[in-house]
Amino acid sequence: MLVDGNLSAPNLGLHFNIIEPEVTLHHVLAKRASPKDAIHNLEKFDVMPASIFNRLDVSPLKIGDKIGYLKKFYDAVIIDSSPALNDETLGVMLASDEILVVTTPDHPTLSNTLKAVKLAVNRGTPISGIIINKVHSKNFELSLKDIEDTLDLPVMAVIPYDINFLRALSEFQTYPSYKPWSRASEEYRKLAAMLIGEKYGDSGLKRFFGWINPKAQDVNRAIYYNEVFG
Repeated sequence: MLVDGNLSAPNLGLHFNIIEPEVTLHHVLAKRASPKDAIHNLEKFDVMPASIFNRLDVSPLKIGDKIGYLKKFYDAVIIDSSPALNDETLGVMLASDEILVVTTPDHPTLSNTLKAVKLAVNRGTPISGIIINKVHSKNFELSLKDIEDTLDLPVMAVIPYDINFLRALSEFQTYPSYKPWSRASEEYRKLAAMLIGEKYGDSGLKRFFGWINPKAQDVNRAIYYNEVFG
């Protein structure tokens, strides 16, 4: 299940053509609805959106109290956080068992990411690693090593930029379903497999070359898998 924890500027529902739902996380936090009434069932996963237009006075620090019990019904509950460092971000951290930090390979974004990491560390919420998004593979971008050294965290996925992300969004599709055999979709599948304890099956040729010269994120995912799932 995906949950939109960005209460002040929600947009998760827009990715799936959920424009103005009658019941959202806002209503759950305001004690006007049950969590199950705010869940939208899609083909392969569920979504709990937040209200784009309805500005109910709610406390994001209560997210964990309201939806925590739903974990037992899902393989994973992923909460999308506000990019700003505010009570919404703190509420998502408090509701989470672990955190994946998303950044892009540039100095301004990495600076903000570092602040979020420090906040999580101070709150005692485990950080599993970093996802580097919108990577153009240019020499002016920060390297994977630069990012790992700055944040002192392992990179778990490197998502290359693809204009088809925007095309998928325009058709209200997930990117992996729109471009299932792209490099970015493969990276998403590997990350998803790691998070739910499944081994991702590369083709024989890819596996062979991966053994010879493995990517850092592949090594980090293997370490995470062995540590968490044994």
